[in-house]
Amino acid sequence: MVSWKRKCGGGGESPARGAGEEKAVPRGHVPMLLAGGANGEEGERVLVPVRLLSDPSVAELLEMAAQRYGYGQPGVLRVPCDAGHFRQVLDGAMHRCGGISSSA
Repeated sequence: MVSWKRKCGGGGESPARGAGEEKAVPRGHVPMLLAGGANGEEGERVLVPVRLLSDPSVAELLEMAAQRYGYGQPGVLRVPCDAGHFRQVLDGAMHRCGGISSSA
């Protein structure tokens, strides 16, 4: 299962002490921020199961992230992809791994 959370802008929270539920990452998942907007703004925070990282389609997105942002990204991994395309890639990867679709 893939967990989707919209990153909240503004508010009175400091970046280092955001909402506790968004900082907690379940075992076996990797947090990612989708940066697919026209101006590269970070959009949705996604928790991706580690087992999907080896899928060729997901690996291609990770390579795009490395080319755009470098391998030494501080904090959560940013991926240059819009949410709709990212969902399609993860749904395909989950289907190939025998998992459940993220839209279910």
